[in-house]
Amino acid sequence: MEMSKEFTYAELQQFNGEKGQPVYIAHNNIVYDVSESDLWKTGRHQNLHDGGEELTNELTRAPHGEEVFERFPKVGVLK
Repeated sequence: MEMSKEFTYAELQQFNGEKGQPVYIAHNNIVYDVSESDLWKTGRHQNLHDGGEELTNELTRAPHGEEVFERFPKVGVLK
């Protein structure tokens, strides 16, 4: 997929699963749509992380690696 959509941090924050918005997160400046994940369907993951956030630094404390993001569509890049 060509990731031509560029998101500012403020734009990314709008995709938090609230008011019918999809849930997007970013890791290493790549924006993923995690809306279809049961673990993100409320806009919150494990009661620790909110949608619409850049989670690169948070991954160091996660029980999984970055390979988990391969399951989700890439929708753009964070600028």
